[in-house]
Amino acid sequence: MKSSAFRLFALSFLLLTLFAVAAYADSINLGTAGSYAVLAGTTVTNTGTTVLNGDLGVSPGCAVTGSPTVHGTINACNAAAEQAQDDLTKAYNKAAGLKHTATLAGTVGNATLKPGVYKFSSSALLTGTLTLKGKPGALFVFQIPSTLTTASSSSIIFINSMTGKPMKDPNIFWQVGSSATLGTTTAFEGNILALTSISLNTGATITCGSALARNGAVTLQGNTITTCANTVSTVPEPGTMGLLGTGLVILVGAARRKMRI
Repeated sequence: MKSSAFRLFALSFLLLTLFAVAAYADSINLGTAGSYAVLAGTTVTNTGTTVLNGDLGVSPGCAVTGSPTVHGTINACNAAAEQAQDDLTKAYNKAAGLKHTATLAGTVGNATLKPGVYKFSSSALLTGTLTLKGKPGALFVFQIPSTLTTASSSSIIFINSMTGKPMKDPNIFWQVGSSATLGTTTAFEGNILALTSISLNTGATITCGSALARNGAVTLQGNTITTCANTVSTVPEPGTMGLLGTGLVILVGAARRKMRI
């Protein structure tokens, strides 16, 4: 009887483990690229006072001009930058390959979206305020086949759906099929994964995110970019973890009762 109870417990634990792993199924792991505020393929150019709270990298190019302030490591055409580009390519392909849960028109402004994978038909233009509402660690992926552009003074904010208050820990990925341009004083959130280039106009900022360009340049003009502390896009939401814990407690209790028989 004890052997039978143990087998039941082991099987149940395996099933619950697989359930927990499923919560990570659509994760996007930036790998070593996750520590970079800016990563370019050819060059990084800067004018004005730019502050990067994270690493700066270029590969296979080597040029970094304009002396941005980097609170991190600068890797130019070295092994670390090459590895970051490899990891960026994997993350880009993963983001592009996710099954979308909704479609969006070319222009999005003054809208509220819940967690999910959103696909644009072509280019994306963000205007006004885009509110992303979800629990801490919520995953938002935007698949943009062509260009991403934001209007001047546009903004993106993340609202904790449990408290209704702004938070700074979402997991947002903008997969861009060509180039991205952030308008003047745009307040942006999330990681831009662009196939070609990324340009930030004067005063544009990125919070809890990064500007990662695979093949082209990153152009900065008096900007501030701050990376997120974590590099994995999603964690099991509180409900998932609670269900897992409750299930284990129930199973342990059942196994013990059977072992007493």
